[in-house]
Amino acid sequence: MGEVNPRIIYGINTDKEGRCVHYHSDVDVIANKCAKCNKFYACYKCHDELEDHPFEPVDSDEEATAMCGVCGKLYSYKEYSCLSKCIECSHGFNPRCSLHKSVYVK
Repeated sequence: MGEVNPRIIYGINTDKEGRCVHYHSDVDVIANKCAKCNKFYACYKCHDELEDHPFEPVDSDEEATAMCGVCGKLYSYKEYSCLSKCIECSHGFNPRCSLHKSVYVK
């Protein structure tokens, strides 16, 4: 497998801040890393449509597994899940992302 660019947010019809065809409100700006391919995806649905494997969750305290699509700030999922907005750029995060926690973290 080729080298993965750590700052690209993959997905379907993603905008410059990581919103995709599935999740595109103003606060849908968190990209999550798949433990198998190490790519940041706008959402698990995009990942599963574009990759040949299902999205694999990361450990909650593993570093650099969630990324703010606005500024590129990296978080562990544990850090990100305690925030309502980015500590770097102050952009708000979608509180409903927690509904998918079991997809993104072990």
